Amino acid sequence: MPHRHVNASRRRAGRMATIYEVAKLAGVSPATVSRVFNGVAVSDEKSAAVRDAAKQLRFTPNRTARTLRKQESEVIALVIPDIENPYFTELARGVEDVAQKAGYSVVLCNTDSQLDKEATYLQIAISEHMAGVILAAASDQTDLDDIRAAGRPVVAVDRGTGYDIDGVVMANRTAGQAATEHLVQAGYRRIACITGPEHIETAAERAQGWRSVMTRQLPEVDVDELLRYSTFRVDGGRESMEALLALPEPPDAVVAANNLLGVGAIQVLTEHGLTPPKLGVAVVGSLPFTTLSPSAVTVVKLPARHMGVTAAKMLLERISGDDQQARTVVLRGEVQPARPAGEAPGSTTSK
Repeated sequence: MPHRHVNASRRRAGRMATIYEVAKLAGVSPATVSRVFNGVAVSDEKSAAVRDAAKQLRFTPNRTARTLRKQESEVIALVIPDIENPYFTELARGVEDVAQKAGYSVVLCNTDSQLDKEATYLQIAISEHMAGVILAAASDQTDLDDIRAAGRPVVAVDRGTGYDIDGVVMANRTAGQAATEHLVQAGYRRIACITGPEHIETAAERAQGWRSVMTRQLPEVDVDELLRYSTFRVDGGRESMEALLALPEPPDAVVAANNLLGVGAIQVLTEHGLTPPKLGVAVVGSLPFTTLSPSAVTVVKLPARHMGVTAAKMLLERISGDDQQARTVVLRGEVQPARPAGEAPGSTTSK
């Protein structure tokens, strides 16, 4: 539908355009403009005319008024434990890409894996009538009773919550197995594991994957001596690697259960003159920064952005009224084996 052009500068300087001005420019009724911005179906032609007019007039729908009418804002809370971890940054980008296209904004909430901070953010989501929450739980004690009682949909990411809600997780046990198996195939035997807090599902499952390979293929090794639980941060990797190197019989390789633990472990190994492959390293998750060539370390690459995209789509379905049974989507990592310096991709060698 063609529409007339008007000079937006004729409006008083600094005054927000009204729905009536948008309707006049688009050549439609104010009710049609309202339908477009409230997600009610209209013809593609009318929708395009309204959005084009709104863009010309720099019209912004009154979200506060719409929130009062719907008792729900067009805001999604993304609650994660560590905003500085590039893994969660990548996940957040996936969430934001989907949400923005659907007309939703994303509020990023960093809990530092602290239950009290997490509880505060969940209460804010309720009080601000946020449309829903995507949550990487702070621990296995996360309390979702209030947010669920308020009728707000929640989608868990990266780890479970113990609640019957939608979730998107990695195949963590499989990732731990794959990282360990590549080190075994490379000829390493005393393979240690540095993982996150024992009460975090992700940390426990990746350690279980490591343990299953060790007990099956290297039963003579005392696995309990070589397992270290820590934080999922660089300093956790550093402290655990130092402790492992101080053992009477240190490991000859290590599996780091997340990217930041891998960075910390590699920093310590570099300081001790044990850079891979002198001491083998496999990391679950892409290394965000390291002075080593990426090919020196086996990496199980995790599709964090895809996790965010999938979780956002699931949440939007729930916001739209989808009431099917809770679903869990499991994503698999991609193994990128270490290669000795100068080796062409695709070839294999042993230690």
